[in-house]
Amino acid sequence: MTNDDALKLENQLCFSIYAASRAITKIYRPFLDKIGLTYPQYLVMLVLWENNIITLKDLGNKLYLDSGTLTPLLKRLEHMELIKRERSTDDERLLCVSLTQKGQAMKEKASDIPECILGCINAELGMLVNLKKEVDELLLNIKE
Repeated sequence: MTNDDALKLENQLCFSIYAASRAITKIYRPFLDKIGLTYPQYLVMLVLWENNIITLKDLGNKLYLDSGTLTPLLKRLEHMELIKRERSTDDERLLCVSLTQKGQAMKEKASDIPECILGCINAELGMLVNLKKEVDELLLNIKE
């Protein structure tokens, strides 16, 4: 690949990933609108549906977000009465995020979203599973 080729947009992996991410997020929008969440809020809820309670630090690590980005997101979810934020009783330095009953109940409303998203993407499930594995591996290599 020549230097000129290396600077072509069509040859940029970062652009392909960025454009695919935006397109997939756009597919999510109508489904998330029905339950009143934005895509970043949905990601927080996914983590909490798995864990019920998690520290702010661990949540940030799972979502690759810093506390400055997470805090306003969490405030909105707390205002919606889906989560609560409390200092740990074991270590007051830790802020814990947990689901409320309303937040737990929302899981049922969201349960069909993954299947709906798959129905909107014109690709075989096997290809998507392999692609996710490869992107996850790329992410690990970038983090190291």
